[in-house]
Amino acid sequence: QVHLVESGGGSVQAGGSLRLSCAASGFTAGTRYCLGWLRQAPEKRREGVAGIEIDGREIYADSVKGRFTISKDNANNFLYLQMNSLKPEDSGMYYCAAERMSQGNCFAPLGPTIHSIYGMDYWGKGIPVTVSG
Repeated sequence: QVHLVESGGGSVQAGGSLRLSCAASGFTAGTRYCLGWLRQAPEKRREGVAGIEIDGREIYADSVKGRFTISKDNANNFLYLQMNSLKPEDSGMYYCAAERMSQGNCFAPLGPTIHSIYGMDYWGKGIPVTVSG
């Protein structure tokens, strides 16, 4: 069973930076996984922020392009989200997620955000990010 644990959230002033980490375990050898970060603000729907497809291609929501960077450390099974120039509207609960995928894409643009086409298979418990300004 895949297990995902987020860390690195917290409170920051607008314009500041945070780096989220996701420790992953339980991946099945020989199986490919898409990885991503999604967030949910109070009283809003959950939205995709950034994802890495099985071919390594990165995809970002328009609202975070140029400010956020997703990356992964395959050797140590970590997923990261570097968030710069944070804005109050970036506040919310951030979730690390993974999806088994043999071929094709896991994510697709959806207006200004991205969404998981088939729904992510595994989720972390989430970590709060608060940006004050």
